[in-house]
Amino acid sequence: MTKNLYLWVIPLLPLVGAAINGLFGRRFKNAMVSAVALLFTAVSFGWAAWAVYSVWPGGATAHIETLPFPWITAGSFSAPFGFYLDQLSMIMVLVVTGVGFLIHIYSVGYMSHEGGYYRFFAYLNLFMFFMLTLVLANNYLLMFVGWEGVGLASYLLIGFYFLKDSAANAGKKAFIVNRIGDFAFLIGMFLLIQHFGSLNYDTVFGKIAEAHFSPEVGWGFFTITALCLMFGATGKSAQVPLYVWLPDAMEGPTPVSALIHAATMVTAGIYMIARSHAIFNLAPHALEIVAIIGCLTAIFAATMGLAQTDIKRVLAYSTVSQLGYMFLACGVAAYAAGIFHLMTHAFFKALLFLGAGSVIHAVGGEQDMRRMGGLRTKIPVTFWVVTIATIAIAGIPPFAGFFSKDQILGAVFHSPYGGPVIWAVGVITAGLTSFYMFRLWFMTFFGEYKPDADLGDAHLAPTAHAASAHGADAHGSGHDDGHGHGGVHESPWVMLAPLVILAVLSVAGGWVGIPEFIGGNNKIEHFLAPVMESPAVAGEQPAPAMKVLDPISRPEEKPTNEELLLAGTSVAAAIFGFFFAWLLYYKKPELPDRITSKIHGIYTMVLHKYYVDEGYGAIFVKPLLALSTVVFWRGVDQGVIDGLVNGAGATSKGIGNELRRMQSGNIRSYAAWVAIGGAAVLAYMIWLGVK
Repeated sequence: MTKNLYLWVIPLLPLVGAAINGLFGRRFKNAMVSAVALLFTAVSFGWAAWAVYSVWPGGATAHIETLPFPWITAGSFSAPFGFYLDQLSMIMVLVVTGVGFLIHIYSVGYMSHEGGYYRFFAYLNLFMFFMLTLVLANNYLLMFVGWEGVGLASYLLIGFYFLKDSAANAGKKAFIVNRIGDFAFLIGMFLLIQHFGSLNYDTVFGKIAEAHFSPEVGWGFFTITALCLMFGATGKSAQVPLYVWLPDAMEGPTPVSALIHAATMVTAGIYMIARSHAIFNLAPHALEIVAIIGCLTAIFAATMGLAQTDIKRVLAYSTVSQLGYMFLACGVAAYAAGIFHLMTHAFFKALLFLGAGSVIHAVGGEQDMRRMGGLRTKIPVTFWVVTIATIAIAGIPPFAGFFSKDQILGAVFHSPYGGPVIWAVGVITAGLTSFYMFRLWFMTFFGEYKPDADLGDAHLAPTAHAASAHGADAHGSGHDDGHGHGGVHESPWVMLAPLVILAVLSVAGGWVGIPEFIGGNNKIEHFLAPVMESPAVAGEQPAPAMKVLDPISRPEEKPTNEELLLAGTSVAAAIFGFFFAWLLYYKKPELPDRITSKIHGIYTMVLHKYYVDEGYGAIFVKPLLALSTVVFWRGVDQGVIDGLVNGAGATSKGIGNELRRMQSGNIRSYAAWVAIGGAAVLAYMIWLGVK
């Protein structure tokens, strides 16, 4: 039995940092705020690394620690404060704490001139606490606490510049859209309680393994539960149809974009599906739907990234597309490949966002790539690290993105839930990804620097110019340090050092997954195998049905020539993307305007993101606002509730006024009232006698 690792300390440390800076940070100098935030995050990373080392490799049995006091008990149901460390949570906790710590370091330089400095780091630490709670929880209910917590923290971080309407609205949009998916997640948890009487992983997955369920042919319990969990994941991991919040999240400071989009919040849905693989393996229809949603999200978001001119929005749609890849991997039951891509994506996407922040810092807050160009000689370190990240995300070997993306595409091709058609869509998406990322690269770093370029309105995305003009990011929103027009300059090393570390990881981070057909042994798949192929209860063997549902054929079972052909096809797609980006944005930069003028309708539709936000506004938002305004507010609240209350008051007031007139103080008036009353009584008595 492994010794007690006090896993609860890992999430608690960032919470302590958040509490100190949140309560007392207003009185601290920036250096003190930074020291508190970085110290507790660094110790959390160190503790996580020590815990992982202590249980390495762990085998098929998870290391579970439960706090000695109860959390929730209701009848036979109980949910403890328990923490769960297996191969899956090892990867997640190291990625969250490691990349999160680098983003904290970067933020020290990036946010140094911003107001609310202590508030920013308090929110950042709070976000880390909830994310670590999510990935370390040993039951769905505690996971849900972290799940909702990262939603709250992301609302605070996205709306950090709360005086800007666009930032405040983006925060609210993220919060509300995620609640839609969270409702489905809750329903899924209720179904698990009803069926298994517990939300603990070891209990639920152990009962599934012991019962030796067969995969459902129709739409039974496992399929409905898996769909509820999946819909919850579509909100958190920004899949169709709930992806719309993530591009608007660019209103937050760039370090927030890196933290939310790279290693943490958006990967929560992928982690939850991978953690729930025992349920999904018994729900073939749910897996098919997951694969289709992931495929649609990947290609759909990639096309939207083609026309964006705001450097951060290009990366935002890239994130949505890459999350589609991870969803697709889970949909074909290639959970290890999905987690592998989650890890490599954390490295190169964090590097891309932080590199974009370094560019924005260098040019005084400008985010429109059409006002950039020629920056490779002015900010050489930023240029080289962004170059590495761009090659990595394009999927060109031997960089990290190639190995994880190739695993996904290979699994899709051979899976009964995928096949050649979905594989082809994935390859096309890889080509589009390469194109729009190298488009960003050429527009930002090559050509001539043109800070005063006249953009015009014909080819301008609705949000791009506004973001640039009003300073959507930190360095355009009010600090006066001479960056605005004082010349392009490289970022300080407090910002560059994390970029260099992430660049190394973007190159070598994928080498743990080199497949057998090119001489590797795919260490990460073997590392995750005990989690993905075995039940959580020690000593149990996987049910035969669960093995059948794992469609990943081992590389040694596949023809080597076929694997080389598949890998070569995805690399060729990346090279084609690079070639067309080079042709259109370097060799012949006049071509894009000529092409878009010929396909103006299609271009405008893509530029406006297929009018999805406008459609949601017309179909859902406006009718709900009208319903709440006309029916619930004016009709029910004002008309019925306020009407009854105000009517009772008005009636009482009217009666009181009449009684007040009767109490006039006039003796003759009182005598008249007495006479009238006596006459009335006398008349009533006579009427009774006659009757």
